[in-house]
Amino acid sequence: MRAAGSGFAAARSGAARFTRPAQLDAALIDQLSGGVDPQRLSDMSHTTAASLLDRVHHTQDPQVVERVLTLVEREGVDLVAELWSSAESESLPGVLWRLYMLRTWMRRNREGISRLWRLGEPVATTASAIAGVDQAPTESDIARTADSILSGAFTGDFAVALERASAFCSVISAGLITEVKRRQTESERLGLSESEARAALANSGAPHMAKTAKSLAGTAKDFQAGAGLWRKGRLE
Repeated sequence: MRAAGSGFAAARSGAARFTRPAQLDAALIDQLSGGVDPQRLSDMSHTTAASLLDRVHHTQDPQVVERVLTLVEREGVDLVAELWSSAESESLPGVLWRLYMLRTWMRRNREGISRLWRLGEPVATTASAIAGVDQAPTESDIARTADSILSGAFTGDFAVALERASAFCSVISAGLITEVKRRQTESERLGLSESEARAALANSGAPHMAKTAKSLAGTAKDFQAGAGLWRKGRLE
């Protein structure tokens, strides 16, 4: 999520070759590759997001849903980023970009995320019910949740999908903070000098975890705000 400064944005490959997406106009792809005026790109960003969502909402074809769900895998993250990553967080393309990146991140890091969920949600709360995640999810549970949140945005209540994504991000953020605190405590117990303690903490990965936790907390707020705007008919 470049626009939100997220720590779970997928890296751009820069070398992938893209075939024409079934959901996007060929002329649009040609223009993207050659560079587009920022305002035109913004207009296309909103138009493609709304068209994609509307098309899937009005179809019962599971193959269409599957193609949309795996858009990043099939067409490459660069193409999706070109269209949506610069959109404002409180916009339809901005929210869709975050949903796609959340799914990508969850599926690629399912083992670590399943452990972080248990740290952030040691006892089931309303967050578990909203996100639709068991108290002790397995790697497979995380992958299924990733798919169901994104597919639910296209086939179910869009606001509910955003609220699920928000709850999920909040719990993982809390899990990361818990892990950071644990590593800080371990560092303090070693009786190191201040400089040695800082170095040990840096080597433990705690600063990166803290940064990712902050980013996820911000993304959770973005999803929650998007849900509110959608219910008011103002997410465009």
